[in-house]
Amino acid sequence: MQSSENKMALSLHFRKYGDGTPLLVLHGLFGLADNWQTFAKQMAESGFAVYALDLRNHGSSPHTDEFNYSLMASDIKHFMQEQQLKSASVLGHSMGGKTAMQFALSYPDMTDKLIVVDIAPRYYPPHHQTIFKALNAVDLDTVNTRSEADKILAGYIDDLGTRQFLLKNLFWKGDKLQWRFNLYSLNNHIESVGEEIDADSNADMPTLFIKGEKSNYIQQNDYQDILRLFPHATFATAPSAGHWVHADNPQWIFETVKNFLQNTNSG
Repeated sequence: MQSSENKMALSLHFRKYGDGTPLLVLHGLFGLADNWQTFAKQMAESGFAVYALDLRNHGSSPHTDEFNYSLMASDIKHFMQEQQLKSASVLGHSMGGKTAMQFALSYPDMTDKLIVVDIAPRYYPPHHQTIFKALNAVDLDTVNTRSEADKILAGYIDDLGTRQFLLKNLFWKGDKLQWRFNLYSLNNHIESVGEEIDADSNADMPTLFIKGEKSNYIQQNDYQDILRLFPHATFATAPSAGHWVHADNPQWIFETVKNFLQNTNSG
């Protein structure tokens, strides 16, 4: 008989690069596996089998009304079982970093090493309201081109890079443009995206927290909570990088993650 956890778990879409030591890569809110393609290819050339996943309600993975970190962690477990991976290292950015933390705490025996990029385990109040307003303003019944969608987004979002990041999610389904992410469900669960990651016991695998030098997502008073949950955590700061470290300083994050995975003993 299936556990309720397995019944709720979804089969995630993914892209695989290379062969070798398994590494799962989990994107952030509104992201998809392709955001990490350059990094994944570099890691694949360094002897890793990189699995870049689309998390639930993102990319080409299934859409669902249910959305929280416990479920997303069980999706990762289900994915590893499907791929016959007994354990793997897990890297997650932002929302993906919270998913990675929850996975490592829930399934420590399946987590070799953990890399969390620019997010702490604490609660974050909703702070994507402008992006949601912009996305909700795009009426896909009447918008017929990416440039039309970009014009609407530009009324809310000045930053071209952010708009291009969001527009990567537009695709043609028949004769209509659609978002790859499940905007309806994300609208309904934005509180869940910011929820705290906590556990009664800690996770003792080698762990690396990466902070963007120009980002305020990880602050000084977060370190105590991080070390309570992940007592073997070490910390690194990506020079000249904001929240999207992998876009702002791609060579640094590749070299830093590769060195951590290759040179850190699993104890």
